[in-house]
Amino acid sequence: MKKKPTIEDVARAANVSVATVSRVVNRQGGVRQATEERIVRAINELNYVRNAIARSMVRKETKTIGVIIPDFTNPFFSEVISGLQKAALEKNYFTLISSSNESKMIESEILQHYIERGVDGLVVTTANENGDHLDPVIKAGIPIVAVDRQIHKYDVDTVLTGNREGAYEAVKHLISKGHTDIAIIRGPQDTTPGLERYRGYERAMKEYDLAIRPEWVGEGDFREGSGFTNTKKFYQAAKRPTAIFSCNNLMSIGAVKALQQLEWKLGEEVAFLGFDDIEIATFIKPNLTMVSRHMRNLGEIAFQLLHDRMMSSQEVEPIKRQHILSPYLIVRDSCQKFN
Repeated sequence: MKKKPTIEDVARAANVSVATVSRVVNRQGGVRQATEERIVRAINELNYVRNAIARSMVRKETKTIGVIIPDFTNPFFSEVISGLQKAALEKNYFTLISSSNESKMIESEILQHYIERGVDGLVVTTANENGDHLDPVIKAGIPIVAVDRQIHKYDVDTVLTGNREGAYEAVKHLISKGHTDIAIIRGPQDTTPGLERYRGYERAMKEYDLAIRPEWVGEGDFREGSGFTNTKKFYQAAKRPTAIFSCNNLMSIGAVKALQQLEWKLGEEVAFLGFDDIEIATFIKPNLTMVSRHMRNLGEIAFQLLHDRMMSSQEVEPIKRQHILSPYLIVRDSCQKFN
């Protein structure tokens, strides 16, 4: 049986080091064009690595994009990915999808894996908006688009929701129903959605000259457990709020579970409004009033922006592009006026 060619064979044939061949195969940059062309010729002549990565070296693309989200359990991201995949498949791109579990360290490891796989571009909802862990991606020249959260260190294209606008309208709706004692379960303040939704709440409360009581500001982490814990805290306060605004879908689920356990009557003793509509909102009685958004459109637009960058970087202006999609309120029965 003929021996399968190795990376060492390629290095000898191209008269370069193994490390240089590795840099070319993994698209890490830093290799002169003439040297890279010599390595590609050696790969073809030796028939080294008969797979998509080897073939893509000549075309400079793998027809694959990497996607990183913070939480697989959040149905919001399932919808975003659905829209993104649909748009990608229409252009014959495949997606690799991973979750950082809200960890900067895990996200960095995933990014390195994607770089080594030679992805053509990245769509990221980052676990850390500072963005210094994205240095290797930028150095490798891989286009990146941020979704739902911003990346502050680099001017990358971004697709966002009007978080402040949506939260402001939500709280105004509660106020229109006669509520003045409104609690909030807010998200992490070092994230765009967490901070902007809280600012929308603040704006509405201040506009109507309503007090923001510290005991009614719940510190959440966009997970179900924090929705549950904060709702119990509101119930145990010396003065209970008459309305709760939850700043994401998973925290809303936790909050409703707490209401049920505490027998704090939803729609009768406490009004409830959440950010991000979820399917179970119509199964719970009374049905939940929710801020909704165009989730699949977020994914579709993210891919369109990325595709522009991947296809023709010279024709796309170097300045970053930002798309902000307006959310909308779905009024159901959980925010009725109290007697």
